[in-house]
Parts: sequence; structure tokens; C-alpha cells
Amino acid sequence: MLKRLLAPLLTLMLLAGVGAAIYVSITDQASNKASQALHEIKGVIGSEKIDFFRDPDTIAALAKAPWNLTVTVEKAGSREIATQPNLAKQYDFAFPVGVSAAEKIKRDQNIKKSVQPFFTPMAIASWKPIAEILITNNIVKKRGDAYYIIDMIGLFNLIINEKRWTDLKGSDLYPANKSILVATTDVRTSNSAAMYLALASYILNNNAIVQNEAQIAPLVTKLASLFSRQGFAENSTEIPFQDYLTMGMGKSPLVMIYEAQFLREQAKIKNSAIRADMVLLYPEPTLFTKHIFIPFNSDAEKLADALSNDETLQQIAIRHGFRLTNASASKDSSFVAPLELVNVIDAPSYEILEAMIKQVSTAK
Repeated sequence: MLKRLLAPLLTLMLLAGVGAAIYVSITDQASNKASQALHEIKGVIGSEKIDFFRDPDTIAALAKAPWNLTVTVEKAGSREIATQPNLAKQYDFAFPVGVSAAEKIKRDQNIKKSVQPFFTPMAIASWKPIAEILITNNIVKKRGDAYYIIDMIGLFNLIINEKRWTDLKGSDLYPANKSILVATTDVRTSNSAAMYLALASYILNNNAIVQNEAQIAPLVTKLASLFSRQGFAENSTEIPFQDYLTMGMGKSPLVMIYEAQFLREQAKIKNSAIRADMVLLYPEPTLFTKHIFIPFNSDAEKLADALSNDETLQQIAIRHGFRLTNASASKDSSFVAPLELVNVIDAPSYEILEAMIKQVSTAK
């Protein structure tokens, strides 16, 4: 009798146990799927980082735990980003280049947090024949495999005094009767042009950072001439760089860019547009431009953490030409460029740079 009662009871207990196990398994799977669900976030970034975010390796790294992110980006000039009034309502984050633009965004959007995962020096994309002419005229020197513009005052004087390439010794290497200019973007909207302005103001202010508006006035005419004779200027640094890559030396003998743009293109295994006659010229002094990530919510803060600490993402960033603030992550990278630049200056304060841009734009 007891055996007859125990058999169904044991069967019920077994079924209950199996059912509980199945329930727990399904619950765990649902929980895991929920925890692994991708969070979609959207940001506005400087154009020089668009390839990094669209890189399949970046997309895959961000989709993995613990980040679980899918990121959509729109590009704009960094100073243009800073003038948009409702950034925090339209986007989850902003990622401009340049402290000036970043500080304006943080102040306007009432945001305190930011991180700086990458930086890059300013450089001038050029060509070996142009470099050789400038060497002949004591403007440029070559050290090892790198070219340095050691006489920035001389270069600016050539531009301000409206000299042409045919006025220089050795111009048979580039017999173009066109004005010597450094092509830039629009100084009102683009950080790279603002950094060119900051560099020029330092040189023309007797190698001193402009500290007040009284120091701006004597420089305005000369500074404005660096931009006024260029004609139409693009809002984004990527466009003049693409012109440099595709249209050749005749169109773009000297172009102000971020070093990372050149190195990113140079690092491509297939179909790199960098040719053997293309070179980077490093101004002495130069400026470092900081890529500053500004999160507007918790999901964007997770992306900030990923960009700052994920080793896979950092190696991808190196491949895209960026230098990292995390020295331990970048020390094993092999830049086809100087590993260290020692003659580096700071840009003027946000307020002074804004005042300078306003006066130069009005004078153009």
C-alpha cells in the first residue's frame, strides 16, 4: 500500500523539480538576454572620428559585454557643434575636438562630466617637392624621417606679404605662380582652423600666448590675411584633407590637418590614398588638440568608460591615427611619425580665442 502511494508522489516531486529547473533556466535566459540587450545611443562628433565609429571592429567591440552599445553618429565641425542650442535634447553625447568647443558645450548644456580619451597634434599635409623648396629657403628642416617647420615666422611672413611659390629659390620643383597659403577650414566653425589661428597668434605675438584683448588688436590685420585670401572654406577638416588626397599638389600644396587623419589613411592595408611623395610637416611649435567626450546620460557615460579603458577600442583608435592619453596603451604603437613632440604650446583661453575669431572674421 505504502509503495503504491509513494510511486505517484515521487513522480509528482520529480515533475515538479524538472518544471522548476525549466522555469529557472528560462528565467535565467530571459534575464541574460535582457542584460545583453544593446542600448542604442546617438551622438554628434567631429568629422575626423567618423571612420573610427564606423569601423566594424569598433561596432563589434562596443556591442560586447560589458558595454552592450550600438552607437549612431552624425558629423559636424567641432565649433559648429558648440553652437547648437539643444544638444542634450537631440543627442546622448557630443564628441568635439578642442577644449574651446568642449567648454562651451559643457557650459551651455550645464554638464560637468567629460573625458579625453584621444589627442592629436596639428600638422600640415604637404608634398616632398614643396618640402624641398621650403628646406632650400630655410623654412623647413628634416630630422630623421620627419619634416619640421622650424621658421614659422618666415612662413607666416611669406603668406602675409603675399609671396608666390615662384618667388622662392628652387621653385622649379613647383613652378606655380600661385600665392603661398596654408589651406584651412572656416575659422568660425572648425576647430582645426581655430588651432591654426591660435598658433599664428602665438608666433606673431613674439612667441607668447595672447592673454587679453589689448594684445589682439595689433595682430588682427595680419591674422585675417592668413584666412581672407583662401576663398571659400569648408566647415569640416575632412573635406580639405580629401581634396589633398585626391586632387594633388596643384590644388593643395599646404593643408592644415590633424596628424591622425594622415596616419589613419597611411595605416590602411588596402587602398590607402597616401603616396610616397606625400609628407607631413610639423610646425615648431605646434599644438595638441584634445578629443573631448561629453556624455549627456548614463548610457553615454558607459561609452565614455569604454573609450577610456577598453583595450580593444584603444588599439583601434591607434590604428586610426589617434594618440592616447592612456600612455600604457599607446606605448607599444608604431606611429609612422615622431613618437614625441616636445615643442608644444597651449591655445589661448576660451574667451580670448572667441574674441580673436570674432575680430578676425569681421576683418576678413
